[in-house]
Amino acid sequence: MSKSLRRVQSALEAAGLAVEIRETDDSARTAEGAAAAVGCAVDQIAKSIIFRGEETGHVVLFLTAGGNRVDPAKATTVAGQSLGKADADLIRTETGFAIGGVAPVGHLRQVEAWLDPRLLDFDTVWAAAGTPRHVFAIAPEELIRITGAKQADFTA
Repeated sequence: MSKSLRRVQSALEAAGLAVEIRETDDSARTAEGAAAAVGCAVDQIAKSIIFRGEETGHVVLFLTAGGNRVDPAKATTVAGQSLGKADADLIRTETGFAIGGVAPVGHLRQVEAWLDPRLLDFDTVWAAAGTPRHVFAIAPEELIRITGAKQADFTA
């Protein structure tokens, strides 16, 4: 088991959740591929979209439904600071994950997070578990609880 996967599993257990992490094939790198791999709607995939906060220099996380896109202007307003592209090194340094497998939990440092209200339309959503091949199912309310994400309108 990779360090990233182990960190996600530990974070879920520490939050009191008995969640099964499922291994998929490489198609899970996209929301469409992940949805097909687990047999759910695309919007049930909780994508982890990372930006760099221009004032803080730290990453910020937007958890969005798989079929939605983050609107940069709305996200900037929600974050209260200008947002820029987070490069792979910054993402890895602050979250501990590689692009394509960024989980909503188990980050190396505290990450400010927002959640797309569309995810609340489902009983279960699926999120990356620290690698591009691993995902886990969770109730969206539990996702909010364990990430501290705030609901906000930031999608296009």
